[in-house]
Amino acid sequence: MEKTFLGRERALLTVILQCEAPEVAIGRIRNALYQGADAFGLQVESLKPEYHNPETIRRIIGEMKDKPCYVTYYRRHNNAGRTDDELADGLIMLAENGATLCDVMGDMFCRHEQELTEDETAIQKQMQLIDKLHGMGKEVLMSSHVFHFEPAERVLEIALEQKRRGADIIKIVTGAGTMEQQIENLRITDLLKRELGAPFLFLSGGECSLHRRLGMHLGCCMSLCVYEHDVNSTSSQPLLRTMKTVRDDLF
Repeated sequence: MEKTFLGRERALLTVILQCEAPEVAIGRIRNALYQGADAFGLQVESLKPEYHNPETIRRIIGEMKDKPCYVTYYRRHNNAGRTDDELADGLIMLAENGATLCDVMGDMFCRHEQELTEDETAIQKQMQLIDKLHGMGKEVLMSSHVFHFEPAERVLEIALEQKRRGADIIKIVTGAGTMEQQIENLRITDLLKRELGAPFLFLSGGECSLHRRLGMHLGCCMSLCVYEHDVNSTSSQPLLRTMKTVRDDLF
């Protein structure tokens, strides 16, 4: 089966790996495969720096068997202090060693408070990086982590701009401080499905349990979940076994 995040009939249960050592990641991959994971998300910035090398990446991704791999190489954790050009080089290395879907930050090459730069020079560099990844046969996700509630008009504006820059999958993370905002985020998810014309992942923090669980039934192309929680995992990401039930048994 071709490794891809695109053209799927139902949302992929994508197990996120935020691990400091490859052995921990490999153990979780094996357990998650047994539980029915469809794909994996390897957040390489969580690995200790000595593991940011082709041999280790190939070993981890090889354990995913026929499942596609989404990779991030964000500025945080063990990438703190790296330049965005170094992060771009890191994404290329990950693409060369088994990654299927590469995450290009929306403010790569010029930081922006909503992680969507407006600097034209930076935008051109992003588009060149996306073209290079596409030329390698890879898929590209662009991410904007806003982390606070935004109205529908702004979310759609961000999404359309990511699409214009060449992203195959749009990822936006906002927030919800109240149940009313969470319900509005569910409505915005449906709006993106109707208006965007591209695969997307719309998430929120804060008051987010419904949004995280129901988003895939309203149009999100995947669900980010975890096999288990520990000090390194994102607490708002639900368990794989929970999301498998929500996707396969509740609707």
